[in-house]
Amino acid sequence: MNAIRQTSTHLADGRELIYFDDAGTAERERRADARALDARPATPMMRFDPLSAEWVTVATARQGRVHLPPAAFDPLAPQSPGNPSEVPDDYDVAVFENRSPSFGPSTADEVPDPFAAVAAIGAARPAVGRCEVVCFSPDHTGSFGTQSSLRARTVVEAWAERTRALSAVPGVAHVFPFENRGVEIGVTLHHPHGQIYGYPSVPQRIRRIAQSVEEHGPDLFADLLDSERQGPRVLIAGEHFTAFVPFAARWPVEVQLMAHRQVPDLAATNDAERAELAALTLRIARGLDALYDAPLPYMAGWIQAPVDAHRDDIRLTWQVSSPRRAVDRLKFLAGSESLMGAWVADIAPEDGAARLRDAIAKADETHPVEPLVGAGTEAAAGA
Repeated sequence: MNAIRQTSTHLADGRELIYFDDAGTAERERRADARALDARPATPMMRFDPLSAEWVTVATARQGRVHLPPAAFDPLAPQSPGNPSEVPDDYDVAVFENRSPSFGPSTADEVPDPFAAVAAIGAARPAVGRCEVVCFSPDHTGSFGTQSSLRARTVVEAWAERTRALSAVPGVAHVFPFENRGVEIGVTLHHPHGQIYGYPSVPQRIRRIAQSVEEHGPDLFADLLDSERQGPRVLIAGEHFTAFVPFAARWPVEVQLMAHRQVPDLAATNDAERAELAALTLRIARGLDALYDAPLPYMAGWIQAPVDAHRDDIRLTWQVSSPRRAVDRLKFLAGSESLMGAWVADIAPEDGAARLRDAIAKADETHPVEPLVGAGTEAAAGA
């Protein structure tokens, strides 16, 4: 099988655009972006909340982003005479810098201590970093789970390669690839896509995991995986990864897919691991849609180690959660969960795991994932 091809170019306002061609796609010339675009917005500012010890970004340019446009004006589809979208030409997978980012476009020479617990009251600093959009397909509708095995493999390669690239961007402390799916989650575009954030500080979730590692010891992920693999909540046991419903799952639907070896991020995976990731994430995503025989709203993202810390003890894990607790009901995060962080689960994790195993089996039967040999990346010269 030919390699996945990676080609870098730039949009009319200077933002980077990277095409990832499926293995076997013929090499092609691509049109340049001929639009006349306004200058990029200024880098937002971050403000420190001294009560939670969290940084909050104030990115007012995001107020004007596109909201659920008709297919004829899809900003993530290939450009056409009537649709001056963000991607100038046809593509398999396309990644580009967000036009209304939460972080960037400015970078920084160095990252302030990403694990600093406190800052002064009233502290503020530029929200440097990078925000990218990952288009899974040129189609107007769909999600990761609607892609072919070949395309899923290309998406995994894009996640891994962009994790590597963003980890080298000055000022980036942590890289987070993720996908939001469904208007119930707040998605503003139906086009199948995800995003990647290059944060200028380590997010609270990762900081809490790092604290747990320090309290338990460096084998926390290994011990957790051993415990889960012996329990009743395993969904899929692969050669390199195991999928399970966590013992203390918060959401009505919640899955974790954890690496068997200590690998800190997607960039550190090998070809066999990436091939298995493409197959397992696709099977899980299709199983989620089989739960209610309808597209399931969800949030999916990758737990990865920070760029310069905990590389030997925070382990790569894909996490997926959905607020749908019944075919016609959603879980809303009200006072206890939102204000106090004290969760109450509506569905026992063991029951959720049984339902998900049945749904994955149903999806495997009705919409099986095609076997695929892994393919690496071939970098092409920038256009």
